Amino acid sequence: MHRWWRDAVIYQVYVRSFLDSTGDGIGDLAGVRAGLPYLKKLGVDGIWLSPFYPSPQHDHGYDVADYCDVDPTFGDLAEFDQLMAATDRLGIRVVLDIVPNHCSSEHPWFKEALAAQPGSPARARFHFADGCGPDGSQPPNNWHAMFGGPAWTRITEADGRPGQWYLHMFTPDQPDWNWRNPEIGAEFDRVLRFWLDRGVDGFRIDVAAGLFKHPELPDSPDPEADARTRDSVNPLAWNQPEVHDVWRHWRSVCEEYTARDGSERLLVGEVSVPTAREHARYVRPDELHQAFFFDLLSAPWNADAFRKVIAEAMQDIAGTGSTVTWVLNNHDQVRTVTRYGEPTPDGSGLGPARARAAALLMLALPGAAYIYQGEELGLPEVIDLPDDVLTDPIFRRTGSRARVRDGCRVPLPWSGQASPFGFTSGAETARPWLPQPDYFAEYATDRALADTRSFWHLYRDGLQLRANLPQLGEGPLHWLDTQPGVLAFARGDGLVCAVNFGTAPVSAPVPGTPLLASGPCPTGILPGSTAAWWINDL
Repeated sequence: MHRWWRDAVIYQVYVRSFLDSTGDGIGDLAGVRAGLPYLKKLGVDGIWLSPFYPSPQHDHGYDVADYCDVDPTFGDLAEFDQLMAATDRLGIRVVLDIVPNHCSSEHPWFKEALAAQPGSPARARFHFADGCGPDGSQPPNNWHAMFGGPAWTRITEADGRPGQWYLHMFTPDQPDWNWRNPEIGAEFDRVLRFWLDRGVDGFRIDVAAGLFKHPELPDSPDPEADARTRDSVNPLAWNQPEVHDVWRHWRSVCEEYTARDGSERLLVGEVSVPTAREHARYVRPDELHQAFFFDLLSAPWNADAFRKVIAEAMQDIAGTGSTVTWVLNNHDQVRTVTRYGEPTPDGSGLGPARARAAALLMLALPGAAYIYQGEELGLPEVIDLPDDVLTDPIFRRTGSRARVRDGCRVPLPWSGQASPFGFTSGAETARPWLPQPDYFAEYATDRALADTRSFWHLYRDGLQLRANLPQLGEGPLHWLDTQPGVLAFARGDGLVCAVNFGTAPVSAPVPGTPLLASGPCPTGILPGSTAAWWINDL
């Protein structure tokens, strides 16, 4: 049986920002289908599609109103089936984003709960509770939501009186499911089978350390921790032991489908936990196949920091029999080009050079890798979007631009010298849902493909070598002794990856001409903020 997921390279498609086929300024499934030849040429093994389900779009699809359909903004089930047929022809795997921790306040079951009485079966599907204080006017506990504000909202009962409160760890538009109610597990079993029957290859699981809350919903000793860090750190609301039973069941469902045709269906989790050791508990042989390892994404640009997180991942995660799932960018994070240092107007500077080096490093590591759309173009974060165009609920909830995610979600530039840069098909006057800056012309895909020095060619060449060299992909890693500020390791039979994290040139750890380099790399010299691969007879 081919265990394709163990060293796959998956491209994250943020559907509304990938390619618009209708001219309404919002990307759609037909646009994804039109872009498949581009992704095939890049050389990825599969795509991960952001949520396209019916939704009021308060959190751009992560507030799901119907888990078994397509929002008209993005197409319909017939278009989804056409997309699946096209990916099958091209040999591209499809992974869907599934959101089991919470739904939309427009979901029929939540509407039913609002109309029902306290203590009813309809309310038992969610976390409804009486408020504190003599009149119930205070939330049931002191938890805060990750996107700002309290984690509880009070409803008005059917008779017009102030009523119970419901829990939402993100926004009031996203009520949390009560996974202690067996109806929820049964419903998601139905959802998984619906999409597996349509041919998908797996699921990316949103908030995979969530689902269960402490059964007594007690006060937190640090109630603002989630909001302060914008991460799932409240130990009473996240990472409860019961969640592992869910992943064991989901794994059994996937294995049932695998038994039919021999192709494994993937479960990859968004697991935010404090340590690699806790992360490893989610990827035990009978649970998730993989989970995103975010420590590389969050590591500072420093050789010692990168080596530490890589070594911990290899020890704790790969030690379970899974493989590490590496990621440098996604739809929630500042893009590497900006995160590693602001680029200069001409596109040079530390940020782009470091981003290129980090990409080559990631692609040389054992395990799987995920690429976020636009990463292969070297797109920077759009940091100057006006307040009146921001759509992130974090901004609406807090009034602060800190860690707002719109800047990494601006629609891709495909061609031309002015917005919409080919993003909207047949409608050059259409306005993308987020405005594209003028400088996006320098990053358009047609220009990137024509320039052999571009980010795109670095990624494409790296993916081709990764596919053709047996030393890369799954397998061991052996650290090499290097000069300070340089990280180097060997893969398999004689392939070496080295990264100079400093700014000054250093002697390369392997003499000779590099097989692939992230920047200018003369023989025997590794410039600062550069990575390179060598084949060497060790």
